[in-house]
Amino acid sequence: MTDTIATRQLASSGSPFEDTFGFSRAMRVGNRILVAGTGPIEDDGSTTPGDAAAQAKRCCALIVRAIEQLGGKATDVVRTRMLLTDPADQDAVGAVHARFFGAARPAATMLGVAWLCRPEWKVEIEAEAIIDG
Repeated sequence: MTDTIATRQLASSGSPFEDTFGFSRAMRVGNRILVAGTGPIEDDGSTTPGDAAAQAKRCCALIVRAIEQLGGKATDVVRTRMLLTDPADQDAVGAVHARFFGAARPAATMLGVAWLCRPEWKVEIEAEAIIDG
């Protein structure tokens, strides 16, 4: 019997929610990387200032950083989910998504939600990547 815990690689972004809520920013098992819902969190734990596009840019940068820490790259992304608190932000967030992941053309879902972990968050994004080879 294989110990699946031993085959996991974890990546952290330093978000204060990782320890508090007991999760990892990303996890690699085999050739698959799963990136948790990623909010616009700065390295000091504060929220990224600005509009939904600025926050989405930070979310995507954190996602790519986590994927790279686990041996992947942005073009390995096969699935994303974007959670928005205001549907009026869909075009701005979609444009940021395209800049980061457009070359990969992942299956993507955009959802409107009532709230995110912090009231000032306008967007949260999660991703999945598969590394070929």
